[in-house]
Amino acid sequence: MNDEREIALGGGGPGCRKRDPIVVARKVTRSFGGINAVDVDYLEVPRHKITALIGPNGAGKTTLFNLLTGFDTPDSGEWEYDGSPLAKVAAYKVARMGMVRTFQLTKVMGKLTVMENMRLGATNQPGESLAKALFKGIWGAREKEVTAQAEVLLAKFKLDTMRDEYAASLSGGQRKLLEMARALMVRPRLVMLDEPMAGVNPALTQSLLDHIKNLKAEGMTVLFVEHDMHMVRHIADWVVVMAEGRIVAEGPPSTVMKDQAVIDAYLGAHHDVDLGDSTGFERLEEELAHDDESVVGTAGEGLIGHTITELHGAGEPGPATVHAEEKKP
Repeated sequence: MNDEREIALGGGGPGCRKRDPIVVARKVTRSFGGINAVDVDYLEVPRHKITALIGPNGAGKTTLFNLLTGFDTPDSGEWEYDGSPLAKVAAYKVARMGMVRTFQLTKVMGKLTVMENMRLGATNQPGESLAKALFKGIWGAREKEVTAQAEVLLAKFKLDTMRDEYAASLSGGQRKLLEMARALMVRPRLVMLDEPMAGVNPALTQSLLDHIKNLKAEGMTVLFVEHDMHMVRHIADWVVVMAEGRIVAEGPPSTVMKDQAVIDAYLGAHHDVDLGDSTGFERLEEELAHDDESVVGTAGEGLIGHTITELHGAGEPGPATVHAEEKKP
Protein backbone atom coordinates (compact mmCIF):
# COMPACT_ATOMS: atom_id res chain seq x y z
CA MET A 1 0.00 0.00 0.00
CA ASN A 2 1.73 3.16 -1.22
CA ASP A 3 -0.53 5.95 0.01
CA GLU A 4 1.52 9.13 0.02
CA ARG A 5 -1.23 11.40 1.33
CA GLU A 6 -0.80 13.23 4.64
CA ILE A 7 -1.53 11.01 7.66
CA ALA A 8 -2.58 13.75 10.08
CA LEU A 9 -5.26 16.37 9.60
CA GLY A 10 -3.89 19.82 10.37
CA GLY A 11 -0.39 18.73 11.42
CA GLY A 12 1.01 16.45 14.11
CA GLY A 13 1.07 16.69 17.90
CA PRO A 14 -0.29 14.63 20.82
CA GLY A 15 -3.81 13.40 20.09
CA CYS A 16 -3.90 14.75 16.53
CA ARG A 17 -6.66 13.55 14.21
CA LYS A 18 -5.79 11.19 11.36
CA ARG A 19 -7.20 11.08 7.85
CA ASP A 20 -8.32 7.44 8.14
CA PRO A 21 -7.92 5.92 11.65
CA ILE A 22 -8.48 2.23 12.29
CA VAL A 23 -8.26 2.55 16.11
CA VAL A 24 -9.60 5.46 18.17
CA ALA A 25 -9.04 5.61 21.96
CA ARG A 26 -10.48 8.20 24.36
CA LYS A 27 -9.69 8.87 28.03
CA VAL A 28 -8.08 5.44 28.58
CA THR A 29 -6.52 5.15 32.04
CA ARG A 30 -4.97 2.35 34.09
CA SER A 31 -3.24 2.67 37.45
CA PHE A 32 -1.36 0.23 39.66
CA GLY A 33 -1.03 1.05 43.34
CA GLY A 34 -1.63 4.75 42.79
CA ILE A 35 0.77 5.01 39.84
CA ASN A 36 -0.78 5.99 36.51
CA ALA A 37 0.60 3.43 34.08
CA VAL A 38 -1.62 4.69 31.25
CA ASP A 39 -3.33 8.06 30.98
CA VAL A 40 -4.11 8.48 27.27
CA ASP A 41 -6.44 11.37 26.56
CA TYR A 42 -6.89 10.71 22.82
CA LEU A 43 -5.17 8.50 20.26
CA GLU A 44 -5.82 7.51 16.67
CA VAL A 45 -3.87 4.82 14.79
CA PRO A 46 -3.75 5.46 11.01
CA ARG A 47 -4.99 2.71 8.69
CA HIS A 48 -2.60 0.97 6.25
CA LYS A 49 0.43 2.56 7.93
CA ILE A 50 3.28 1.37 10.16
CA THR A 51 3.05 3.20 13.49
CA ALA A 52 5.80 2.95 16.10
CA LEU A 53 4.97 3.35 19.79
CA ILE A 54 8.14 4.44 21.58
CA GLY A 55 9.17 5.69 25.00
CA PRO A 56 11.46 4.82 27.93
CA ASN A 57 10.86 1.78 30.13
CA GLY A 58 7.81 2.25 32.34
CA ALA A 59 6.15 4.63 29.87
CA GLY A 60 3.06 2.38 29.66
CA LYS A 61 3.47 1.06 26.11
CA THR A 62 2.83 -2.64 26.81
CA THR A 63 0.04 -1.79 29.27
CA LEU A 64 -1.67 0.21 26.53
CA PHE A 65 -1.27 -2.80 24.20
CA ASN A 66 -2.87 -5.02 26.84
CA LEU A 67 -5.80 -2.65 27.29
CA LEU A 68 -6.52 -2.24 23.59
CA THR A 69 -6.44 -5.99 22.93
CA GLY A 70 -8.50 -7.09 25.94
CA PHE A 71 -5.69 -8.60 28.02
CA ASP A 72 -6.24 -6.03 30.77
CA THR A 73 -9.15 -3.92 32.00
CA PRO A 74 -8.85 -0.11 32.16
CA ASP A 75 -9.99 2.04 35.06
CA SER A 76 -11.81 4.24 32.58
CA GLY A 77 -12.06 5.07 28.90
CA GLU A 78 -13.39 3.73 25.63
CA TRP A 79 -11.86 2.73 22.33
CA GLU A 80 -12.99 1.30 19.03
CA TYR A 81 -11.51 -0.76 16.24
CA ASP A 82 -12.73 -0.13 12.71
CA GLY A 83 -15.87 1.49 14.12
CA SER A 84 -16.65 -1.31 16.61
CA PRO A 85 -16.45 -0.54 20.38
CA LEU A 86 -13.93 -2.82 22.14
CA ALA A 87 -14.35 -1.89 25.81
CA LYS A 88 -15.07 -5.07 27.82
CA VAL A 89 -14.63 -7.29 24.74
CA ALA A 90 -12.65 -10.48 25.53
CA ALA A 91 -9.19 -10.86 23.99
CA TYR A 92 -10.14 -13.88 21.85
CA LYS A 93 -13.08 -11.97 20.38
CA VAL A 94 -10.82 -9.01 19.60
CA ALA A 95 -8.50 -11.36 17.70
CA ARG A 96 -11.41 -12.86 15.74
CA MET A 97 -12.35 -9.32 14.66
CA GLY A 98 -8.96 -9.02 12.94
CA MET A 99 -6.93 -7.18 15.59
CA VAL A 100 -4.09 -9.47 16.70
CA ARG A 101 -0.93 -9.00 18.72
CA THR A 102 2.37 -10.64 19.54
CA PHE A 103 4.22 -10.47 22.84
CA GLN A 104 7.61 -9.22 23.99
CA LEU A 105 8.21 -12.67 25.47
CA THR A 106 7.00 -15.10 22.83
CA LYS A 107 3.99 -17.27 23.62
CA VAL A 108 4.64 -20.23 21.34
CA MET A 109 3.62 -23.69 22.58
CA GLY A 110 7.00 -25.36 23.07
CA LYS A 111 5.68 -28.92 23.30
CA LEU A 112 3.74 -28.61 20.05
CA THR A 113 5.31 -28.69 16.60
CA VAL A 114 5.67 -25.60 14.46
CA MET A 115 2.76 -26.74 12.27
CA GLU A 116 0.56 -27.44 15.29
CA ASN A 117 1.28 -23.94 16.58
CA MET A 118 0.21 -22.51 13.23
CA ARG A 119 -3.03 -24.49 13.18
CA LEU A 120 -3.92 -23.13 16.61
CA GLY A 121 -3.97 -19.62 15.19
CA ALA A 122 -6.72 -20.26 12.63
CA THR A 123 -10.37 -19.44 13.29
CA ASN A 124 -13.63 -21.23 12.43
CA GLN A 125 -12.40 -24.74 13.18
CA PRO A 126 -15.36 -27.06 13.86
CA GLY A 127 -13.00 -29.67 15.31
CA GLU A 128 -12.56 -27.48 18.39
CA SER A 129 -16.05 -28.54 19.49
CA LEU A 130 -15.91 -31.68 21.62
CA ALA A 131 -19.08 -33.07 20.05
CA LYS A 132 -17.84 -32.52 16.47
CA ALA A 133 -14.26 -33.61 17.15
CA LEU A 134 -15.35 -37.25 17.07
CA PHE A 135 -16.37 -37.01 13.40
CA LYS A 136 -13.53 -36.26 11.00
CA GLY A 137 -15.97 -35.79 8.16
CA ILE A 138 -17.13 -32.58 9.82
CA TRP A 139 -13.74 -30.96 10.43
CA GLY A 140 -11.38 -32.72 8.02
CA ALA A 141 -11.92 -30.37 5.07
CA ARG A 142 -11.38 -27.27 7.20
CA GLU A 143 -8.16 -28.71 8.66
CA LYS A 144 -6.80 -29.22 5.13
CA GLU A 145 -7.56 -25.56 4.35
CA VAL A 146 -5.84 -24.44 7.55
CA THR A 147 -2.80 -26.62 6.87
CA ALA A 148 -2.47 -25.27 3.31
CA GLN A 149 -2.65 -21.69 4.64
CA ALA A 150 -0.01 -22.52 7.27
CA GLU A 151 2.30 -24.06 4.67
CA VAL A 152 2.25 -20.83 2.63
CA LEU A 153 3.03 -18.67 5.66
CA LEU A 154 5.80 -20.96 6.92
CA ALA A 155 7.45 -20.84 3.51
CA LYS A 156 7.20 -17.04 3.49
CA PHE A 157 8.83 -16.85 6.93
CA LYS A 158 11.42 -19.51 5.98
CA LEU A 159 10.23 -21.91 8.70
CA ASP A 160 8.86 -24.57 6.36
CA THR A 161 11.86 -26.86 6.87
CA MET A 162 11.05 -26.91 10.60
CA ARG A 163 7.34 -27.60 10.30
CA ASP A 164 7.59 -30.88 12.24
CA GLU A 165 10.10 -29.66 14.83
CA TYR A 166 8.99 -28.82 18.37
CA ALA A 167 8.63 -25.06 18.85
CA ALA A 168 10.85 -25.32 21.95
CA SER A 169 13.80 -26.16 19.67
CA LEU A 170 13.59 -22.84 17.80
CA SER A 171 15.91 -19.92 18.48
CA GLY A 172 14.55 -16.69 19.96
CA GLY A 173 14.41 -15.04 16.55
CA GLN A 174 12.68 -18.04 14.97
CA ARG A 175 10.08 -17.99 17.74
CA LYS A 176 9.40 -14.33 16.95
CA LEU A 177 8.90 -15.30 13.32
CA LEU A 178 6.64 -18.19 14.28
CA GLU A 179 4.51 -15.97 16.52
CA MET A 180 4.16 -13.39 13.75
CA ALA A 181 3.26 -16.08 11.21
CA ARG A 182 0.72 -17.62 13.59
CA ALA A 183 -0.90 -14.21 14.11
CA LEU A 184 -1.42 -13.97 10.34
CA MET A 185 -3.48 -17.18 10.38
CA VAL A 186 -6.38 -15.01 11.57
CA ARG A 187 -6.09 -12.93 8.37
CA PRO A 188 -5.90 -9.74 10.46
CA ARG A 189 -6.33 -6.13 9.43
CA LEU A 190 -4.32 -4.75 12.36
CA VAL A 191 -1.14 -6.42 13.64
CA MET A 192 0.30 -5.21 16.97
CA LEU A 193 3.91 -6.23 17.66
CA ASP A 194 5.38 -5.80 21.15
CA GLU A 195 9.16 -5.31 20.76
CA PRO A 196 9.56 -7.63 17.75
CA MET A 197 13.36 -7.18 17.76
CA ALA A 198 13.92 -7.91 21.47
CA GLY A 199 16.37 -10.78 21.91
CA VAL A 200 16.66 -11.44 18.18
CA ASN A 201 19.99 -12.47 16.68
CA PRO A 202 21.25 -9.69 14.36
CA ALA A 203 21.31 -12.22 11.52
CA LEU A 204 17.49 -12.38 11.65
CA THR A 205 16.87 -8.67 12.22
CA GLN A 206 16.70 -7.75 8.54
CA SER A 207 14.35 -10.66 7.89
CA LEU A 208 11.97 -9.43 10.59
CA LEU A 209 12.14 -5.88 9.25
CA ASP A 210 11.25 -7.09 5.76
CA HIS A 211 8.29 -9.07 7.08
CA ILE A 212 6.95 -6.04 8.97
CA LYS A 213 7.18 -3.90 5.83
CA ASN A 214 5.49 -6.67 3.83
CA LEU A 215 2.51 -6.59 6.20
CA LYS A 216 1.86 -3.01 5.13
CA ALA A 217 2.42 -3.90 1.47
CA GLU A 218 -0.28 -6.56 1.79
CA GLY A 219 -2.82 -4.03 3.08
CA MET A 220 -2.48 -4.50 6.83
CA THR A 221 -1.98 -1.86 9.52
CA VAL A 222 0.97 -2.29 11.90
CA LEU A 223 1.41 -0.85 15.39
CA PHE A 224 4.64 -1.86 17.11
CA VAL A 225 6.58 -1.10 20.28
CA GLU A 226 10.32 -0.65 19.80
CA HIS A 227 13.38 0.89 21.51
CA ASP A 228 15.71 0.81 18.51
CA MET A 229 15.48 4.35 17.14
CA HIS A 230 17.29 3.54 13.92
CA MET A 231 14.80 0.78 13.15
CA VAL A 232 11.90 3.13 13.93
CA ARG A 233 13.27 5.77 11.60
CA HIS A 234 13.81 3.17 8.89
CA ILE A 235 10.35 1.56 8.67
CA ALA A 236 7.79 3.67 10.57
CA ASP A 237 5.39 6.03 8.78
CA TRP A 238 4.21 7.57 12.05
CA VAL A 239 5.61 7.67 15.59
CA VAL A 240 3.71 8.00 18.88
CA VAL A 241 5.79 8.79 21.98
CA MET A 242 4.72 7.86 25.52
CA ALA A 243 6.23 9.02 28.80
CA GLU A 244 4.80 8.35 32.28
CA GLY A 245 1.63 6.91 30.74
CA ARG A 246 0.85 9.93 28.58
CA ILE A 247 1.33 10.66 24.90
CA VAL A 248 3.84 13.49 24.70
CA ALA A 249 4.46 13.65 20.95
CA GLU A 250 3.26 12.35 17.58
CA GLY A 251 4.44 12.80 14.04
CA PRO A 252 6.65 11.50 11.23
CA PRO A 253 9.93 9.90 12.44
CA SER A 254 12.17 12.68 11.16
CA THR A 255 10.16 15.28 13.07
CA VAL A 256 9.58 13.33 16.29
CA MET A 257 13.25 12.43 16.74
CA LYS A 258 14.01 16.14 17.10
CA ASP A 259 11.01 16.98 19.31
CA GLN A 260 12.09 18.47 22.63
CA ALA A 261 9.50 16.46 24.58
CA VAL A 262 10.89 13.22 23.13
CA ILE A 263 14.50 14.17 23.82
CA ASP A 264 13.62 15.12 27.40
CA ALA A 265 11.72 11.85 27.95
CA TYR A 266 14.71 9.78 26.83
CA LEU A 267 17.76 11.86 27.68
CA GLY A 268 16.80 14.47 30.26
CA ALA A 269 19.30 17.32 30.47
CA HIS A 270 21.41 16.03 27.56
CA HIS A 271 19.02 17.52 25.05
CA ASP A 272 21.44 18.44 22.27
CA VAL A 273 21.47 14.94 20.75
CA ASP A 274 19.37 14.09 17.71
CA LEU A 275 17.87 10.61 18.29
CA GLY A 276 17.76 10.08 14.54
CA ASP A 277 21.45 10.88 14.08
CA SER A 278 23.57 7.75 13.61
CA THR A 279 26.37 9.32 15.69
CA GLY A 280 24.10 10.80 18.35
CA PHE A 281 24.35 7.90 20.79
CA GLU A 282 28.15 7.83 20.64
CA ARG A 283 28.33 11.55 21.42
CA LEU A 284 25.86 11.14 24.26
CA GLU A 285 27.92 8.33 25.81
CA GLU A 286 31.05 10.47 25.65
CA GLU A 287 29.22 13.23 27.51
CA LEU A 288 27.90 10.85 30.16
CA ALA A 289 31.31 9.26 30.64
CA HIS A 290 32.56 12.60 31.97
CA ASP A 291 29.42 13.57 33.86
CA ASP A 292 29.44 12.23 37.42
CA GLU A 293 25.84 13.28 38.03
CA SER A 294 24.61 11.11 35.18
CA VAL A 295 25.86 7.89 36.79
CA VAL A 296 23.33 6.82 39.40
CA GLY A 297 24.16 3.80 41.54
CA THR A 298 26.24 0.93 40.20
CA ALA A 299 26.76 -0.12 36.59
CA GLY A 300 23.56 -0.64 34.66
CA GLU A 301 21.42 1.02 37.33
CA GLY A 302 19.69 4.37 37.33
CA LEU A 303 17.63 6.15 34.70
CA ILE A 304 20.48 7.06 32.35
CA GLY A 305 22.06 3.63 32.54
CA HIS A 306 18.80 1.94 31.60
CA THR A 307 18.10 4.41 28.83
CA ILE A 308 21.45 3.80 27.15
CA THR A 309 20.94 0.04 27.41
CA GLU A 310 17.47 0.31 25.86
CA LEU A 311 18.54 2.60 23.04
CA HIS A 312 21.51 0.42 22.11
CA GLY A 313 19.84 -2.93 22.71
CA ALA A 314 21.56 -5.87 24.41
CA GLY A 315 25.21 -5.57 23.49
CA GLU A 316 28.57 -4.38 24.75
CA PRO A 317 28.39 -1.81 27.57
CA GLY A 318 28.83 1.82 26.51
CA PRO A 319 31.41 4.19 27.95
CA ALA A 320 28.95 5.43 30.58
CA THR A 321 28.60 1.92 32.00
CA VAL A 322 32.34 1.28 31.85
CA HIS A 323 32.94 4.59 33.62
CA ALA A 324 30.57 3.52 36.39
CA GLU A 325 32.42 0.23 36.76
CA GLU A 326 35.76 2.05 37.13
CA LYS A 327 34.35 4.24 39.91
CA LYS A 328 33.28 1.28 42.03
CA PRO A 329 35.53 0.75 45.09
